[in-house]
Amino acid sequence: MKKNYYRRAVLLLPILLVITSISCASNKPLYDWYDYQEDSYHYLKNADEKSVKTLIETYEKIISKQNASRAAVPPGIYADYGYLLIRSGKTKEGTEMLKKEVELYPESEVFVSQIIKRLGKK
Repeated sequence: MKKNYYRRAVLLLPILLVITSISCASNKPLYDWYDYQEDSYHYLKNADEKSVKTLIETYEKIISKQNASRAAVPPGIYADYGYLLIRSGKTKEGTEMLKKEVELYPESEVFVSQIIKRLGKK
């Protein structure tokens, strides 16, 4: 009886280990954010030319190098990047980025169209 018990335990142990290790596998994130969190924090904290330049570079990196599982630019990036470009005096490029946000995420149209409408009044 004991011999049979140990034999079953020896057979079940590797199976349980495999099941446990498979269940702990990590999934690839939906989006690659790169240094966005840190750079946007520095921009909001300092708002100097260096932090603006760094944040713009981060936006460009996020837009050009999407390697995550969705391979799409994260929601809000085009809108935020466009707004930053507009604040930097690049209204045409900024407006194009806002329109790209609406193309990629149609649910943002209500918010983004208000920004574009206000730009048209200036």
